[in-house]
Amino acid sequence: MIEARFHDSIASIPAEAWDALRPDDNPFVSHAFLALLERTGCIRPDWGWRAHHLGLYENDALVAAAPLYLKGNSHGEFVFDWSWASAWERAGGDYYPKLLNAAPYSPVPGPRLLAGQGPRTATLQATLAGAMKTFAERMNLSSVHANFLRDDELAAFDGDWLSRSDVQFHWRNHGHEDFAGFLAALNHKKRKNIRQERTHVAASGLAIEMRTGSELTANEWRRIHALYEATFDSKGNHAALTRPFFAALGETMGDAVQVAMARMDSDIVAMALFLQSHDTLYGRYWGAEVDVPGLHFELCYYQGIEHAIRHGLQRFEPGAQGEHKLARGFLPVRTHSRHYLVNESFRDAVRQALTQEAEAMDDYARELLQHSPYAHIAQAGMS
Repeated sequence: MIEARFHDSIASIPAEAWDALRPDDNPFVSHAFLALLERTGCIRPDWGWRAHHLGLYENDALVAAAPLYLKGNSHGEFVFDWSWASAWERAGGDYYPKLLNAAPYSPVPGPRLLAGQGPRTATLQATLAGAMKTFAERMNLSSVHANFLRDDELAAFDGDWLSRSDVQFHWRNHGHEDFAGFLAALNHKKRKNIRQERTHVAASGLAIEMRTGSELTANEWRRIHALYEATFDSKGNHAALTRPFFAALGETMGDAVQVAMARMDSDIVAMALFLQSHDTLYGRYWGAEVDVPGLHFELCYYQGIEHAIRHGLQRFEPGAQGEHKLARGFLPVRTHSRHYLVNESFRDAVRQALTQEAEAMDDYARELLQHSPYAHIAQAGMS
């Protein structure tokens, strides 16, 4: 007999049991990362997040799990359902709270249904998805959402779940020996533009470096957080990651954290924050207090590509959206989410809208592939 249990803190689940269920070392669903978000005030009800993690237990042993949250809004998700919420509330319903299966604040494809790698994995994944539906129906919630799923998780969601996809831009390593080798694979125009951008940064007098998170001092982490926070504030966005989160990130995650920095004399004046697994680099946050042409691209993209080549990483995923990434060597890749709307009539109406959205997304994806930056299209991106 398998029993579904819900936990209001990931700390109530042993780290070893949780991490043993991950199919890979994607850092965003690690127990350490999720626990750090909770204990440093990044996950809190007044910001619309309440932990409600799902565990499947067999004879009191954890056999499957899912990072799960009760959401009081749709901030920090990157799969946008604002129009659904508005329509449901105009009809007199309460869209929030809803149930979200995701890595908070992280538009990063990766495991969401943690069920190990064995003959029971597919069955356990389907049981997790079913338990989410059952909970939403029992608690009279509007919906359940599973965002940025792995391809091998999609079959776990039955026909009641609605399908959505989007496009991100990822870089793949095809055995480049160095950055010059990567540039050689691009067409002449893109290669020339990248060289010009890097020349502008080199001429600025800024010192550029990539450091491991565990190497940074407390003062450097305070500075990095200040740049992150100021950049979010300047764009009218909410900086959800707290100073204590940044202060503990390097110590907690160790070499899984990388930071590209620009210094003016000894002061950090710009930074880009990355996390990484054994084969993938993930770009996350950028902050700067200087306006130098090309600096954003240098720290967020080119330093990441160099790091990936130097360490033999296979992929570099710099974050959500951004067609400008295409010209800098990143090719389009499809991302996938699944959504269960409890009310059947509402579900049918949204399904029809998603059919049109899917057709438009397919056209957009095909158009993107016509503008590959590579001289010879040797890198397949779409899936």
